[in-house]
Amino acid sequence: MLTLNEYREIIDLRYTPRPYTVLPEEEKSAVCDELLSILLEERNEIAAFSYPYKTKRDLIWSYLNRRPPNPVSEKFLSMQDALFRSETAERGIIDVGGFEYKDGLTLWQGDITRLNADAVVTAANKSLLGCFIPHHHCIDNVIHSRAGVQVRLDGSRIIGAQGEPEPAGCAKITLAYNLPSKYILHTIGPMTELKVTDSDRRTLRSCYVSCLNLAREMGLKSVAFCCVGTGGFSFPNDEAAAIAVGAVKNWLLETGYDIKIVFDVFLDKDLEIYREVLRNTK
Repeated sequence: MLTLNEYREIIDLRYTPRPYTVLPEEEKSAVCDELLSILLEERNEIAAFSYPYKTKRDLIWSYLNRRPPNPVSEKFLSMQDALFRSETAERGIIDVGGFEYKDGLTLWQGDITRLNADAVVTAANKSLLGCFIPHHHCIDNVIHSRAGVQVRLDGSRIIGAQGEPEPAGCAKITLAYNLPSKYILHTIGPMTELKVTDSDRRTLRSCYVSCLNLAREMGLKSVAFCCVGTGGFSFPNDEAAAIAVGAVKNWLLETGYDIKIVFDVFLDKDLEIYREVLRNTK
C-alpha cells in the first residue's frame, strides 16, 4: 500500500486554479472533430464528422470510457480541457460555501460534479481506472468522464507503483482537473453479497475514515461524499447512510479537525433517508 507521501512523487497533486470559459457551439464542435481525429487514429479507424455536435460528443465519451490508460499528447489535453471546462461552466458551479451547515455537516441533492468542494468522493474500483462501460451512469464513470483522461492516467500510475489493486476501505487522492473541485478522493466500498456482514460494515466505515484522513493530510477544508457502497455495490441505502453519518461524526469528534462535509445524494429516496439519519444521529 502506497502512502500519500510515496505516490505524490508519482503523480502531480499541486492544484492550480484555472478559468472556466464557455466556448461557442461552433468552437466546441471543431474541438470535437480534433479530439475524434486523434481517438480514431489510435483505433485505426477513419474519421468522418458529418454528425451533429451531440453525436460527436457522445462518441468522445464512449471512446474515452473504453480507452486504456495510455499517454496522450499535450495538444489532446489542451483541447480536452477547454471542452470539458466549458461544459463544467455550462452545467453551473455550486458553491459549497453557501450551504447551511449544522455541526459541520450538510445534505445536498444534485450532481456532485457541480460542487466546488475541495474534494469530491467517488465510489472507485480496485484498479482506480474508472468505469470502462461506455456511457454508464455510475458515479465513477461520470466523475472520470467530466474530470478528464488525466484521472485514469493518475490511477494507473498509482496502482502500477503500488504493485497491487487498491484494497476495499482505503482511499487515494488525485487532482480533479476539469471539475470545479480541487481533488477527487477515490475509495472502494465493500461488494456486498446477499446479506450485509460485519466485515462489510467495517469496510464501509473505513471508506469514510480513510477519505477524511487523506483530506486532513492534504489540508482540505471541505469534502462532498457520494453514497459510497450503494447502487452497484449493493449495500442497503438506509444502513449505508447510517454508517456514513456515524463515521463522519465520530471522526470529527475524535480529531477536532475543522472541515465542512457535504453528503451529496442523487435519488429522492436517499434524500429522505439522509434527512432522517441526520435528524436522529447524535
